[in-house]
Amino acid sequence: MTTALRLPELYDRVRQVIPEPDWMLFEDDIDAILRLKRERNAVILAHNYQTPEIFHGVANIVGDSLALARKAVDVDADVIVLAGVHFMAETAKLLNPGKTVLIPDMGAGCSLADSITPEDIAGLRAAHPGVPVVTYVNTSAAVKAASDICCTSGNALQVVESLGVPRVLMLPDEYLAQNIARQTKVELITWHGHCEVHERFTPAEVRGFRDAWPGVTILGHPECPPEVIAETDYSGSTAGMSDFVARERPERVLLLTECSMSDNVAIHHPETEFIRPCNLCPHMKRISLSNIRQALEENRHEVTVDPAIAAPARRAVERMLAV
Repeated sequence: MTTALRLPELYDRVRQVIPEPDWMLFEDDIDAILRLKRERNAVILAHNYQTPEIFHGVANIVGDSLALARKAVDVDADVIVLAGVHFMAETAKLLNPGKTVLIPDMGAGCSLADSITPEDIAGLRAAHPGVPVVTYVNTSAAVKAASDICCTSGNALQVVESLGVPRVLMLPDEYLAQNIARQTKVELITWHGHCEVHERFTPAEVRGFRDAWPGVTILGHPECPPEVIAETDYSGSTAGMSDFVARERPERVLLLTECSMSDNVAIHHPETEFIRPCNLCPHMKRISLSNIRQALEENRHEVTVDPAIAAPARRAVERMLAV
């Protein structure tokens, strides 16, 4: 005999992507997290790559890195739990220095953040004197502090062109910079960082998807290689891809990005068939309901930023938010 669900209204949101037996295993943690949020005046910020039970089950604010950065500024809470990777938690702390910011797993990193250091930026500035540094938010606070302004995949073009200069150092994602370079007359000097999720997609793979699923609309994240983006129907940030599906309502769609993105968007668009070959981000998947609960119960792991780094890093992020 099937046991009655304790959180039926929440389950109604996700029933098309989470089987009922799996949901029943999540209910204890979800129930506890909802209680802990009330008790601690806490909010959960969840990136689009989080799994549906987190994204739709316990998160207060969801979105891409730009949306989370913007919304973090106005968070009315004592505690912020960042269901995402470490650089996102640092950014939330930069914008909320008086709040407690927790990340459920300190091992939730990022290949892009690991690809560049402040010393690398110092070397680039020496090699290209006077050229401003635009740094992707997928970087450490120390790297942001060594930069002039930050950007995300959703606003990179606007940020680059807002500087009114002929040349820009755009770091560290080489493919994002190359894809933006096709849209602007500004010369972009690149670095060799890549996202371990998006760099694995290939043009041949995209063509194979079209052969296997005739009529499919393919959307690609601009962290994919330019030759992959050339094979797609649309390229944009995770928010941009979600907006495209809502606006265009394709009959069949495939998202070239992290696995959970398709599940989270599909919940809002049952009329669209989502083809789901994708790549998994091992860092995002370190976040779970269990360690979100533990973060709130045990106040772990608190994210701090050295004040000497925080001031210039915050300035770079705030300059981005002002564009």
